[in-house]
Amino acid sequence: MQILQYPILKLPQILARRYNLVMSNTVAFKETLLSLRDIHVHYGGVKALDGTSVNIDEGEVVALMGPNGAGKSTILKAIFGLAPIESGRVYWEDHAFTPVSHEVVHRGISFVPQGRRVFKHLTVYENIEIGGWSVKSNKERKERMENVLDLFPALRAKLKAKSGTLSGGQQQMLAIARGLMTDPKVLLLDEPSLGLAPKIVKEVFAKIREINERRKTAIIVVEHNLKSLLEITNRAYVLDKGKIYTEGRPQEIISTGVLEKVFLGKTY
Repeated sequence: MQILQYPILKLPQILARRYNLVMSNTVAFKETLLSLRDIHVHYGGVKALDGTSVNIDEGEVVALMGPNGAGKSTILKAIFGLAPIESGRVYWEDHAFTPVSHEVVHRGISFVPQGRRVFKHLTVYENIEIGGWSVKSNKERKERMENVLDLFPALRAKLKAKSGTLSGGQQQMLAIARGLMTDPKVLLLDEPSLGLAPKIVKEVFAKIREINERRKTAIIVVEHNLKSLLEITNRAYVLDKGKIYTEGRPQEIISTGVLEKVFLGKTY
């Protein structure tokens, strides 16, 4: 876990030194776009989510933090119709709906799963184009392609290259670019820094911030790299054993010492 690059007991001080960057990203939220209310998800006899409730407002960046197995990725999968919701409701713009992946896309939600899942035998251009499968107009699809490539100039220079020849960082950028082709209101990112070198991690998080600021896209990020994550976050949920242990703004989370409790298993 990348969090262990710092002594865990000094984590609040380390993160607090960078807090001004988080505060500068605070925006005036207009409305709640997406809500999960009292969500329960079981995998066999295992409770993945146990009465979890999460909200995301227009234009904000929300972090989902916690140890492995806390339920962070399951929240994203539940939103996108990839996890079996036993009870509870999901709301989009205050209207309840049952998540089904292709319908979720049409509502304005895009999901970039962990693991840089690009089609390695296809070109960079073809990978991005696939992301716009739901766009019927060729003209609109090309316009979206141009808008996405404006955000990722490094990919523009490699449009004809096979995706399998790209570096890990470039593949992650490609996966995010593909996710933006639906022009989402909410972007779900599952561990975007997984397996990347520290220098590349910094570039990925800078790009996430740029997407939020330029496109006003609300973003939910699951991530273990807490230092990079809290620099771009407006709010954070800390999960433990499928439940929300606490929530708040980054400085509130840091000052309570809750991160040490959760990551050291001292919550109960």
